[in-house]
Order: sequence, then C-alpha cells, then structure tokens
Amino acid sequence: MQALEPGTPVRVRRMMPPGHVRTPAYLRGKTGAVERVLGPFGNPEQLAYGHTPDRLPLYRVRFRLGDVWPDAATPDDTLDAEIYAHWLEAL
Repeated sequence: MQALEPGTPVRVRRMMPPGHVRTPAYLRGKTGAVERVLGPFGNPEQLAYGHTPDRLPLYRVRFRLGDVWPDAATPDDTLDAEIYAHWLEAL
C-alpha cells in the first residue's frame, strides 16, 4: 500500500462489500485530494467483527461538492471525509 501525501489526488474505490464498512456509499467512485494524513489506526471493518485489526493509514480527503453531487447549489464548496487507505487509489 503506497503512502499518500497531502495534495495527492485520489479516487475512492467503488467496492460494495457486505457488512460493516466506514466509507460512505455516496463517495465511492468520486475523486478528491488528500487534505492530511491522520496516522495509522485499527481497521474498523475488522474491529466490528471482533477480529484483530490491521493498522492502516487514515486520511482526511477533500472533495468538491460539485464532484460529489453535480447539482449542488454551491459546487465549489467542499466536503471532508476520513477514509482508510485500502479504500483509496492514487490518480
């Protein structure tokens, strides 16, 4: 898994796994940029099932509202979301 730096453009993977996931469905397939690196944390998708979690990098990713919702009244406003590394692909 490649470490991402602030400013790196990313796309949220379009995965739709069953069960407990922490990545909002409305962001899957959307592009944004890493705003900051928050550090490694236990994967909540594993913790939810009582498994020993992998420690994964967690990133704050910034999205333009117009890229998430094309009909947004204020398309240049932004939305920040905290997303684990295994959900992101660098562009």
